[in-house]
Amino acid sequence: MSFVDVIAKKRDGHALAREDIDRFVSGVTAADIPDYQASALLMAIVLRGMSAEETSWLTDAMVRSGERVDLSEIPGIKVGKHSTGGVGDKVSIILAPLAAACGVVVPKMSGRGLGHTGGTLDKLESIPGYRTNLTIDEFKGVLRHVGTSIIGQSASLAPADKHLYALRDVTATVESIPLIAASVMSKKLAEGGNALVLDVKCGQGAFMRKQADATELARMLVAIGSGAGVRTEALITAMDAPLGRAVGNAVEVIECIEVLKGRGPEDLIALVTTLAARVLVLSGLSAEQEAGGAIARAVSSGAALERLRMLIEAQGGDARVIDEYGRLASAARRRAIAADRDGYVDALQADLIGRASMALGAGRQRVGDRIDHGAGILIVRKPGEAVRAGDTIVELVYNAEHGIETASALAQRAIRITPDAPVLPPLVLGRVA
Repeated sequence: MSFVDVIAKKRDGHALAREDIDRFVSGVTAADIPDYQASALLMAIVLRGMSAEETSWLTDAMVRSGERVDLSEIPGIKVGKHSTGGVGDKVSIILAPLAAACGVVVPKMSGRGLGHTGGTLDKLESIPGYRTNLTIDEFKGVLRHVGTSIIGQSASLAPADKHLYALRDVTATVESIPLIAASVMSKKLAEGGNALVLDVKCGQGAFMRKQADATELARMLVAIGSGAGVRTEALITAMDAPLGRAVGNAVEVIECIEVLKGRGPEDLIALVTTLAARVLVLSGLSAEQEAGGAIARAVSSGAALERLRMLIEAQGGDARVIDEYGRLASAARRRAIAADRDGYVDALQADLIGRASMALGAGRQRVGDRIDHGAGILIVRKPGEAVRAGDTIVELVYNAEHGIETASALAQRAIRITPDAPVLPPLVLGRVA
């Protein structure tokens, strides 16, 4: 059977055999299947779906496309964390050193921006010198020394996913529960953790717009992890508005540092605390009722901030950025988007804010695009806050002029002002364990 027949099988709504999936993954890894055929099968999967069995096979094949990290020589329980992607979601950069300061080993293999959502690696690379492309031995060394390491997918870890991830970003094939599940879990299983906490985003700025879809994805992720012997649980969290007050790369790193200094937006602090508590509980180092206190002490003592400093230094970055924000990438220009009436910010649509940030250069339109790490959006008024006509709601920060009009139009469309204060949804919508 030619690979065209495999594409046609899924196009026509049939289940793929395990050997079809193995062939697809091995062909992508070896570059034997051209991008146009791989993209065609991805689109067929988006349109026709995959069964739980097919998804499990796809995940396993993607893990087997490379090596699996053995962290058994590093003492302690290793707990991973992953988010399905949102706008302004910089939780991992805060949580990893915070949990490490509490005694948990946190291996973290992250991705780049996907669609309108930002990428942890892109944010960290706004720190001068920070290396995301460590070898496995370097990764283990940083874990041993710091207690956490945040890296990209190396050539040896789930290499099939690395290529498929980039293709999905530019072929409108991101929003598929099986593809998201296989992508997430192939990385998480390859990175060698004993347990895993997942943040499944739900809402306008997430790939899963409906809570029912987010719950389905969470159940699939937990089932794959548990079936592979990794203790896994997921929180379903709201992503209708951006998380925190910064969207971009360097601006989000600054916000992360501020949180670890005991400052920062309430919603971001609340979500970090909730997820970090689950990491501590799954590690066995803390009882449920004690986790919040351990996290608060790690921040107030400065231990968590010190772990971030150690992490940046261990991966080649300039740790002086923690005290000197001017060392980070910056933007020369600013434009305010103001309220056109009195009232309350009822909505700040996350996907439109994410797209506006991309238009400014903070994300990629095509594979291989260079990112402007200094560009982004600062949120001055969040949903629920009162405004008067003329008050700034968001501020666009940028260097290149070519995307500013598009970004301004998107940001204006994202804002909705109403005469009455809105009822805001809870941050955590559900849990799957």
